Amino acid sequence: MQHYKTSLIDEEATQALGKSLARCLQAGLTIYLHGDLGAGKTALTRALLHGAGHQGKVKSPTYTLAEPYQITLHDKACKVMHFDLYRMSSPEEFIEAGFRDEFNANTICIIEWPEKAEGLLPQPDLDIYLSIPTDGRDVEIQAHSDAGQTCLSKLHFAPRL
Repeated sequence: MQHYKTSLIDEEATQALGKSLARCLQAGLTIYLHGDLGAGKTALTRALLHGAGHQGKVKSPTYTLAEPYQITLHDKACKVMHFDLYRMSSPEEFIEAGFRDEFNANTICIIEWPEKAEGLLPQPDLDIYLSIPTDGRDVEIQAHSDAGQTCLSKLHFAPRL
């Protein structure tokens, strides 16, 4: 399993990592985001979407559970589904909403709080763990598939210290 660790000193570094990740994306990826409230999951997703060319606002889907976005990857339209399962009352709510249909070869799915739908989600290509030590944020990215390893091998990010 390939993995990458770094520390992010501020919001600007989080944005830079998101933009770097955007250059590594490929359709069909499933990305789990882990971390406590305020760890930067939505901030990283926002930076990733903007880095992938999304021009509009990126809002947290905390109350809607999911927000769709359209980006262009390698000259092809690609859908990104940003899920925030924090307020989901039961795993069955995920199925009832029809969200499983979004996991396909043409859509990138980014899931905050994936443990809320444990057992119902496909295995992630990438797990991204965000934690808040005394200063900044620590990030660990783990690849669990060939697609995840390809993405991680293309990541070129040098944090400012």
